[in-house]
Amino acid sequence: MKVRKAVITAAGGGTRFLPVTRSQPKETMPLVDRQLIQFAVEEALKSGIEQVIMVTAMGKCAIEDYFDRSLELEYFLESKGETELLRKMLEISSLTDICCVRQKEPLGLGHAILIVKDVVGNEPFAVMLPDDIIVNDVPGLRQMLPV
Repeated sequence: MKVRKAVITAAGGGTRFLPVTRSQPKETMPLVDRQLIQFAVEEALKSGIEQVIMVTAMGKCAIEDYFDRSLELEYFLESKGETELLRKMLEISSLTDICCVRQKEPLGLGHAILIVKDVVGNEPFAVMLPDDIIVNDVPGLRQMLPV
């Protein structure tokens, strides 16, 4: 069976990155020109994944907002002639539709994966940790999936 879905876990407390993560989710920390979470989403899509399911938690709304449109900001950038910034923003929001599931209690990675069972259904899926970045011509996930 083809692996069509990826679960990206982004519900942890980010304690290894304190004090920065006190006010900012670890997954939203920048690495050059993108947030860490964007690298995971892009790797999933480059690996042939069709549906991204993200597990988030309280205080992680910035992750969902990052992939959503911001009509007010888009209008502002357009009115200022900032076409390149506008293009980059639209590119991020059009990467894919992301299904988010909230982990209501910090019960660990296994629990985070368990709570998406109804979304994943009865098919194989990939699990991705967005703070493990592997850059390669052939994405790490693609290398692990059956041909």
